Amino acid sequence: MPVERTPRDILANLVAFPTVSRDTNLPLIDWVQDYLEGWGADCVRVPSPCGTKANLYVQVGPRVDGGVILSGHTDVVPVDGQDWASDPFALTERDGRLYGRGAADMKGFLALAIAAVPLAVKAGVKRPLQLALSIDEEVGCAGCIPMVEAMARDLPRAAAVIVGEPSRMKVVTGHKGSRAFATRIVGVPVHSSRQHVGVSAIHEAGRILHWLNETNAALMAATPSDTAALFDPPFTTVSVGRIEGGEAHNITAAECRFTLGMRVVADERLDDWAERYRAEAARVEAGMQAVDPRARIEITESFTVPPLKPEIDGFAETLARGLTGDNTINVVSYGTEAGHFQASGYSTVVCGPGDIAQAHIPDEYIELSQFEAGWTFMQRLVDRLTE
Repeated sequence: MPVERTPRDILANLVAFPTVSRDTNLPLIDWVQDYLEGWGADCVRVPSPCGTKANLYVQVGPRVDGGVILSGHTDVVPVDGQDWASDPFALTERDGRLYGRGAADMKGFLALAIAAVPLAVKAGVKRPLQLALSIDEEVGCAGCIPMVEAMARDLPRAAAVIVGEPSRMKVVTGHKGSRAFATRIVGVPVHSSRQHVGVSAIHEAGRILHWLNETNAALMAATPSDTAALFDPPFTTVSVGRIEGGEAHNITAAECRFTLGMRVVADERLDDWAERYRAEAARVEAGMQAVDPRARIEITESFTVPPLKPEIDGFAETLARGLTGDNTINVVSYGTEAGHFQASGYSTVVCGPGDIAQAHIPDEYIELSQFEAGWTFMQRLVDRLTE
């Protein structure tokens, strides 16, 4: 029988792997797979196209329908330029908190899920416990898609998916969907004294930003739907976080680039919002080409995260509420991989230890009390799977 590691020991090992999204996660996957296969778990890798990363899905227990998937991402955000009081890749305890990059988002949950596997083996679960460890969540949630497809195709069908993003063990039944578009505006450069015969890519970007501001203002002023009213803010938002372009102060800009993102409430369609943006870009482009037909706007979809929609009599919600005792209504405005699981037909909720306020900041931590509450959750879940 292999040595059974404590959840905290597992968390320390996970944090020690610097799995920033731009870098490989294979050493972490090697470690997890070796440990879980030692307990008899079936582990399957789903590699990234470049081969430098891999998703991992795991099954323990009988190959029957009705089990539970515990899902979390292995990648973390960078620590570059952040002022940490301790090594971000060494788990450190201070004042009832465990510090380290990913401690809250979301290696804390992964450590608990991994620790639950030996528990499930020893308990002799009658329905399977399945784990899903994904890549590239922090850069668009797209890395999990082939893994979700493989699990739906090759594993016994789970009755519930619990995505362990930090929610302070509250049951989150809905989140906004999101989509991002890399946008390149190609202008026609001329001397700024003759700007009337050229096309400034920056000026044309300003027209799109004006549309963005007017759209947000109109959405903010409108009466929200019942579903939208659950969110904060209670409406869809459109934003640009970074923009670059231009060559010199006295040349109309030949190029301007930005990424436009939208966070869409769960009862609205991402495709409808994509069409609205493309229609506005086409209108602006027509004005550009009336000056010079060489001008144009190029739009490339960067990523899509489906919304998580509250389910009527959803099994995942019923299960998670029974395990946590939480009966409050909770939705969030950020996106998670829960949307991809639900889009594949799984009953899905978000529920995990820690606080999303700790995500991505220096001195990220998870409270020991939250980590312990997460372990109680896992123990109750394994007990449920033995029934």
